Amino acid sequence: MSKKIVVAYSGGLDTSVLLIWLKKRFDAEVIAYCADVGQGEELDGLEEKALNTGASKCYIGDLKEEFAEDFIFPMFQAGAIYEGKYWLGTSIARPVIAKGMIDVARAEGAQALAHGATGKGNDQVRFELSTASLAPDLEMIAPWRMADFRAEFPGRAEMIEYAEKQGIPVQASAAKSYSMDRNLLHISFESGILEDPWYDASGEDCRDMYVLSVSPQDAPDDPEYVQILFENGNPVGLKFDGLSDLSEEVGINSSGENGEYTLFSPYGVMMVLNSLGGKHGIGRVDMVENRFVGMKSRGVYETPGGGILFEAHRIIESLTMDREVMHLRDSLIPKYSELVYNGFWFAPEREAIQALISESQRDVSGEVRVKLYKGNVIAAGVRSEQSLYNEDVATMEGGSEEAYDQDDATGFIRLNGLRLRTFSRNRNPRSD
Repeated sequence: MSKKIVVAYSGGLDTSVLLIWLKKRFDAEVIAYCADVGQGEELDGLEEKALNTGASKCYIGDLKEEFAEDFIFPMFQAGAIYEGKYWLGTSIARPVIAKGMIDVARAEGAQALAHGATGKGNDQVRFELSTASLAPDLEMIAPWRMADFRAEFPGRAEMIEYAEKQGIPVQASAAKSYSMDRNLLHISFESGILEDPWYDASGEDCRDMYVLSVSPQDAPDDPEYVQILFENGNPVGLKFDGLSDLSEEVGINSSGENGEYTLFSPYGVMMVLNSLGGKHGIGRVDMVENRFVGMKSRGVYETPGGGILFEAHRIIESLTMDREVMHLRDSLIPKYSELVYNGFWFAPEREAIQALISESQRDVSGEVRVKLYKGNVIAAGVRSEQSLYNEDVATMEGGSEEAYDQDDATGFIRLNGLRLRTFSRNRNPRSD
């Protein structure tokens, strides 16, 4: 029986070359697997292309709803953001793709998985750590870590040339050689012209690079308001002028109504917010980040819907989360974000932190109104039946002394200042 290999396939340059190379190198049956995690039109003609490029079969797994509900939403509940800027769009897609690959491998009786992630990147780690957690018995093949593969393809130029000789249509070119990765949460750009961190990716030369968003300076001159309905930390409904037209435009039907809100599935929420955020130039990020493998790399990201959701979620939490619970959760954001970025989604420590986060979101329900304007998400109102905000306590116009007696602050401040006074006297004793 010939060896069966399930390959993570996107139809791009790397994985298209990989299908032919693996089939020849291992004399194996190669099965292409593409997880539909929201790539949109990139999937058009993908199955035919895979079969024409050497795959015996091509599976396209519809994981859009699972990706949004079980991966994106829990991550946003955690407030995850890597190194203060990156909403982890590529990172969070890898575990759901790995899970889909493993399901196909089991169904096909395959002995190995393969991916086209380079030996210098993070994705190799994410795919393989996910597989180690879910299917440790499967062999993992990483051609970019094989000497004969690198000898044949030392760079993207050689891969482009090989693809042309094999008649494989690819988007990359020698003139514009950056790589792209798209899913429901974002699209990323890296390598090629972007490897120079001095290169201005917001300039006219890169205007055609962006897919999901307009530049902030080209966004509408008038702001637009959107209201988001949250239940237990997750967005479930949207309300804004023109919602019905936009829903039809992105091909999403509402699942019902709650007052004036239109309810959507997690996938539907992300699709509508992506379109709305892209219109207003929301969520563009250009950063030099620290890869798990030890080097720094430059990435450019578009995360329009995620940019809106991240800010709106923080706003509803500000009204409904207990202070100490919020501070405890926030203290875990760097660790949680690193776990996602580094590929430990299925690790027990991430799952343990997630359990705490889920508990913290029990009362994070209510409505948030934000104003979208020229790349900015601006708070414009929040309300909730679970609100912990008490105007009678917070008001500067007196308020009820039964709710808050200002005289109590004297003892509170004095007790908190005790150690400071003691320390100061010890360090700076007064001379007689």
